[in-house]
Amino acid sequence: MKDKPSEWVAISDLMAGVMAVVMLLLVVAVLQKGVSELRYQEELAKAKGTKDEAVAKVTQVVSEMIGKRGAAGLMSFDAHTNRLVLRDGVFERGSACLKFEVKAEVAKVQADIARFLADNPTARILVEGYTDNVQVRDVVKDRERFCAVYDDNYTLSAARAREARSALIGTLDKVVARRVVVAGYGDSRLLPGIDPADARNRRVEVQFLIETDDAQEPRSLTAVAGASRG
Repeated sequence: MKDKPSEWVAISDLMAGVMAVVMLLLVVAVLQKGVSELRYQEELAKAKGTKDEAVAKVTQVVSEMIGKRGAAGLMSFDAHTNRLVLRDGVFERGSACLKFEVKAEVAKVQADIARFLADNPTARILVEGYTDNVQVRDVVKDRERFCAVYDDNYTLSAARAREARSALIGTLDKVVARRVVVAGYGDSRLLPGIDPADARNRRVEVQFLIETDDAQEPRSLTAVAGASRG
């Protein structure tokens, strides 16, 4: 009697073929994922590079502005730390009002700031005020004279940040201007290594930020404005 082909052999061959197809599809899927990830990283790097260029351009504009030594030497730029420093005396004594010459200098970059925000939909500008630890002695109510009403370091620092913001945005469209935000920290964030009453603690910091797809890695430029409260 002749031997018949084993049905089990046929089934095992079929299963082997199916497994081969499954493995092939798995390999293809892994390769496609790898290619997609590589393309994503390339696009992300390209986007970050573009945003770096945008921030660098603003840095250059600000650097060139203060490089002219305007505003009676009140401003300087530290290329090493990327900090714009407005020297002591930027604000009127005991006031939130910016001095006229400082406003004139800041006005020179208003168009560049507007362009920076318009060209970068995810860009934001943070304007943050700080003071030393010397407390406000009297409540200031004359807004006309002092550009603000304040009764402590927090309200004073917020008022000075607001005045700096106004000088930065000029006549910027209101919708776009919403991305320029203000905060006042008073004496809660003193500079390390110096006397808490040191005038250098009285400052306004301006940060230019562009969010990337990697939310934990924004591109930024920090500008610092020191102020004298008197």
